[in-house]
Amino acid sequence: MKKPELLVPAGSLEVLKVAVNYGADAVYIGGEEFGLRAKAHNFSTEEMSEGIRYAHDHDVKVHVTVNIFAHNYDLDGVRAYLSELKKIGPDALIIADPGIFTLAREICPEIDIHISTQANNTNYETYLFWHRLGAKRVVSARELSLAEIRGIREHIPDEMEIESFIHGAMCISYSGRCLLSNYFTGRDANHGACTHPCRWKYAVVEETRPGQYLPIEENERGTYIFNSKDLCMIEYIPEMIEAGIDSFKIEGRMKTALYVAAVARTYRCAIDDWLEDPGKYRANLDKYRSEISKCTYRQFTTGFYFGKPDEESQIYDSNTYINEYIFLGIISEVGSDGCALFEQKNKFCVGDGIELMKPDGRNIPVKVLEMTDEERNPVESCPHSRQMIYVKLSEVPEGGDIMRMKNEG
Repeated sequence: MKKPELLVPAGSLEVLKVAVNYGADAVYIGGEEFGLRAKAHNFSTEEMSEGIRYAHDHDVKVHVTVNIFAHNYDLDGVRAYLSELKKIGPDALIIADPGIFTLAREICPEIDIHISTQANNTNYETYLFWHRLGAKRVVSARELSLAEIRGIREHIPDEMEIESFIHGAMCISYSGRCLLSNYFTGRDANHGACTHPCRWKYAVVEETRPGQYLPIEENERGTYIFNSKDLCMIEYIPEMIEAGIDSFKIEGRMKTALYVAAVARTYRCAIDDWLEDPGKYRANLDKYRSEISKCTYRQFTTGFYFGKPDEESQIYDSNTYINEYIFLGIISEVGSDGCALFEQKNKFCVGDGIELMKPDGRNIPVKVLEMTDEERNPVESCPHSRQMIYVKLSEVPEGGDIMRMKNEG
């Protein structure tokens, strides 16, 4: 049985390294232009080069998004950007626009092209169309069921790859092509500037009574009529593999290192367990569910994979994330005295019980014994975000370990 690729998002160089360390087979990233996550930190040319070197040193591939829908005024910049990518050497480009596809084939034909889900890839003739033009992979539309994906696999060449989402936020619109953001705010989702109006709270106005808002009530908090639950297919790894999917894609280029580590590590374990021993996979389902719930999420759905979802399974009554754990920081180095240096993300104190999250799947409870600032002055807490702190724990950590704490709020 072919082992599927686990494709993990990264919105920054720090998160790319976490994705690599916590189980990704490939990472997808965006540059500072021409990708659909303009509000992510994204990568400068220098950071992209460093990230690709780091990934390749660990036998992990890097895919770069160039998936906007270009206007005439974009094309000169796209040409220059593709010329830069040719020098940097990512493993693949993720493209939706046929014009950008044409330029990529002309400027950097040695780099594989993957067709973005934004291109509305819903049938095998579309896959064959892109294959004839030279695409190596097509990302399936999120509207497809597993039965439809199996049908596509039966009609396309074995060497052509199918990539499908397995986890993460869902979009209100057809294959993610939304005009609400542009209409309300002038910020074009198809240029990467989405303001996520599907997460806003709405009411009804009757035209003869302007200014009188009639709530669409589902409960005392109102309703979020465009807001979807998050996709989670951790319980259906066998079905995803059986459908013929080559790459399992996790959504989330704007998510934290903690989120990326937790999701990547859990899906890594689940995929490997199933391929090693299906019984082991089934026995560990509760463990996978528990670990996934330690990420931020909006409750879960299986999306369209088992047919069109009903309202109850798809729509959630709040835009608020559930956040069970707090991200404290990543251990960057450990001294001979056992003290570990990290960049603080959220406040915690001497005496707190926290958890070390390790790439191999272990979660180690530890107690915070001491903390000092960079000048080695003792501190009782670390309240300033991005402050460099030395910490001594009840168990010596390793470089790359993530510190997290149960959210009691």
